[in-house]
Amino acid sequence: MLFFALIANLIIFTAAWAFCVKIKNFSPVDAFWAFCIGLTALFFLFTKNPSTQPFIAGILISAWSVRLGYHLTRRIAKHHPSEDSRYQKLRAIWNGKVNSMFLLFFLGQALSVFLLALPFYLIAADPNPTYDLFPILGTLIACIGLIGETVADRQMSTFKAANPDPKSICQIGLWKYSRHPNYFFESIIWIGFFIFALGSPWGWVSIYAPVIITYLLLKVTGIPPTEASALLRKGDAYREYQRTTSPFIPSFKFQVSKSNEESSNP
Repeated sequence: MLFFALIANLIIFTAAWAFCVKIKNFSPVDAFWAFCIGLTALFFLFTKNPSTQPFIAGILISAWSVRLGYHLTRRIAKHHPSEDSRYQKLRAIWNGKVNSMFLLFFLGQALSVFLLALPFYLIAADPNPTYDLFPILGTLIACIGLIGETVADRQMSTFKAANPDPKSICQIGLWKYSRHPNYFFESIIWIGFFIFALGSPWGWVSIYAPVIITYLLLKVTGIPPTEASALLRKGDAYREYQRTTSPFIPSFKFQVSKSNEESSNP
């Protein structure tokens, strides 16, 4: 089962790479990633003997996968043929060997899909599945994350529709308390998946999943490129937003006085 899932994802992402080369836009890899995690998890959950525990886990990962995949697909289609700035930068870095390096990148995404779906294999492999403390708690936490991320994305979409100026800054709803509430609730979702898996033997091993997701959001593909792009487009207004608003965990507005900033500089 594990071997088949890995090979299937490698084939799918190779085909996705060929498609992206044809349309000259590598942005769709994000949507493939979201949809394939859900499909791989469902394959793990329902190839084994179905029961209440894997059934509920299947609903949760399906809700996450379909919501995020659809959201990304709409965004990518709206901006096509313009490519995500992250991939534009990679094109510049890999100048002269763009297609071959992106093939390796896509295969790396296939591997990440396989790894992030493994917690659901552990849930499915439980010989005595019982929907008790950890699965119930994990379900509640994952649902909070799903609702929070959906609300954050909807608030941002509503704001952009009412404020087409690219220099405008969304500070409504959850965005008043965090610069990236969508990323925060994404990490909450994966913490919920991990806690759900704790109810199964070896479920504790899946701690790597929320750690990887949170690290990527905080240090790699989430906040850093998003903030860099926002600073280029919005300038000092976004710097003020950074100064007064938590970057990740929602919290009340805070002010950093200029005198304190100056005294902290060497």
